Amino acid sequence: MCKITVAKSAGFCFGVERAVNELMRIAEEKKAVTLGPIIHNGSVIKKFEDMGVKIVENPIDTPVGATLVIRTHGVKKSVIDEIEKNNIDFCDLTCPFVKKIHNIVHDYHEKWYKIIIAGDKHHPEVDGISGWCGGAIVVSDFSELEGKISPFDSVCLVAQTTMDKKNYEKIKNFVKTSCQNPIIFDTICSATEKRQKEAEEISKASDVMIVVGGRMSANTKRLADICKRYCENTFQIETAGDLPLRFDIPKNKIGITAGASTPPWIIKEVVGEMEEMVNGEVSFAEVLKEHEKEQALVTLKTGDIVKGTVMRVEPNGVSVNLGYKSDGFIPAGEVVDDPEADICELIHVGDEIEVFVVRVNDVEGEVTLSKRKIDAIKSEKVLEEAFENETVLTGKVVEILNGGVLVAVNGGRIFVPAKFASDRYLADLSVLQNATVDLKIIEISKKRGRTKIVGSIAAVIREQKKKLAEEFWNNVEVGKTYTGVVKSLTKFGAFVDIGGVDGLVHISELSWAKIKHPSEVVSEGETVEVYVIDFNKETGKVSLGYKKACDNPWEKAKAELEVGKDIDCKIVRIVPFGAFAEIYPGVDGLIHISQVAAKRIGKVEDELSVGQHVTARVVELDFENKKIGLSIRAIIEEAQKAEEAEIVAEDAAKEEAVEAEKEEAVEATETTEE
Repeated sequence: MCKITVAKSAGFCFGVERAVNELMRIAEEKKAVTLGPIIHNGSVIKKFEDMGVKIVENPIDTPVGATLVIRTHGVKKSVIDEIEKNNIDFCDLTCPFVKKIHNIVHDYHEKWYKIIIAGDKHHPEVDGISGWCGGAIVVSDFSELEGKISPFDSVCLVAQTTMDKKNYEKIKNFVKTSCQNPIIFDTICSATEKRQKEAEEISKASDVMIVVGGRMSANTKRLADICKRYCENTFQIETAGDLPLRFDIPKNKIGITAGASTPPWIIKEVVGEMEEMVNGEVSFAEVLKEHEKEQALVTLKTGDIVKGTVMRVEPNGVSVNLGYKSDGFIPAGEVVDDPEADICELIHVGDEIEVFVVRVNDVEGEVTLSKRKIDAIKSEKVLEEAFENETVLTGKVVEILNGGVLVAVNGGRIFVPAKFASDRYLADLSVLQNATVDLKIIEISKKRGRTKIVGSIAAVIREQKKKLAEEFWNNVEVGKTYTGVVKSLTKFGAFVDIGGVDGLVHISELSWAKIKHPSEVVSEGETVEVYVIDFNKETGKVSLGYKKACDNPWEKAKAELEVGKDIDCKIVRIVPFGAFAEIYPGVDGLIHISQVAAKRIGKVEDELSVGQHVTARVVELDFENKKIGLSIRAIIEEAQKAEEAEIVAEDAAKEEAVEAEKEEAVEATETTEE
């Protein structure tokens, strides 16, 4: 009995199906031409020719009033530039996977990387890619790279979307061993990779392989090459008319696959022709029906919730095998709520995950999925229970909006309006970005199938403060120390949150030195240690102190100063009756006008100036009233007296010397007379 196996991935890939359907739509509405064949399949080209779609080889050949359609293989950047320069109406149907490669090589060419393309240098897709990087090294085998790259080259490697996976691995390994830090992108289309793998598996188990596809189709040729490795009787055909006339059907295991550019009607024609050849042994129509049934089972639509297996995890997202013709992709922002989370650590290849279908056949060529939506759906019940029980939840602020913030909690998102984002007005909500906050759900509403959850951070803060305030007033006493946070500054002091209660540190209590504004000592948000000076539970007012007794400069003055001691000081203020000099920060002494100089002066400014450093003598100490008297005159007069005493001493010494000389002279005379 003949056994037939039809590849599930046989036929149009996403990019081709998208292009064919879009060209069909355009051709039905207006005149259209394609820049080269839309795909490499004669039957499809013939069908479009019958619809009036012609092929042009140059953009300027586009008829007036017609739309120029760019084929799935893509074109060079210079061609796009020419089209735009000549204001030609065009529709770019380049396969999204190919367009992605264009962007990669263009970006890295701009960064002075040497571009290597693994693929067929004669294929239009490769020619187009090369045209986005000013030319590239194109190789179909790793041996072609010998002598073309060195360890010091900055290399970027990409692959033609239909490149043989095993061959590409060899090229990648050669590049990795030849260059120090190559940039490598696995740009083989996931559908191509899946189709090639499936062809390999089926051909290994088949006696005959039928590969359906255009003769010019690169991916069909590769499918045939892969099948020939494992099945000697491999036939590549373009239409049913190309089927071999005879082969031993009854005892053979027959496998069928088709290239990405093979339309479904060609596959049906091939199956119908083979059905006649089977002569009743097996119904190929039934095989095809079963094949289509299997495909239908995995057809997805927006809103579906499905399970899949993780195939690849990258910083930009996660690729998931869904058993669908086109694999699914979860963008990084749809994996988890936390935008700073490392998805490579959260999800691993081989994991089975449940996902939400956001969009099918999107412009990226894959089914767009969301894990975050699933988490949100699952969390909805948990959040509803939290709402009913008034449970306090903990979450992270993940997004700042005009009217509030979004908080991620248990996989769901809660909107917190700006007025509920804090217990006090916040002019800039961005200060909450990435902050971990406690909140309560205050509203849940459902409209048009969407659930809106509103929360309040302020409600929790107020409750917490209420409890803390009760505890504070029950235990507060003068002199007790608290650790608090500076909430705001005014010209007269700083308000500090000491746990449910805000106290005021007056500007005079911030520093022993004179300051003009509290910002000279503390700043908003700063954690400080304060102590209670006074409190009134009825009014709710608390006076706090910040400056420490041990830092009191007057205590230092008591310990170090004494009457008669000469000290260095700085003139900080001049008044009509004298000058104030800073001895320590916060401790000033007065030099009375009569003590400025050893002579009578009319103005202090005639002898002293602000900022001048002088030496003065302590002549008075009154620590109780915080008064210190200083004198420069005392030092001057003492110096003058010392100088006068020295002069008197010198004069006396001179007189003594004269008298001594006289006595010596008299003694000498008397001796002579004797």
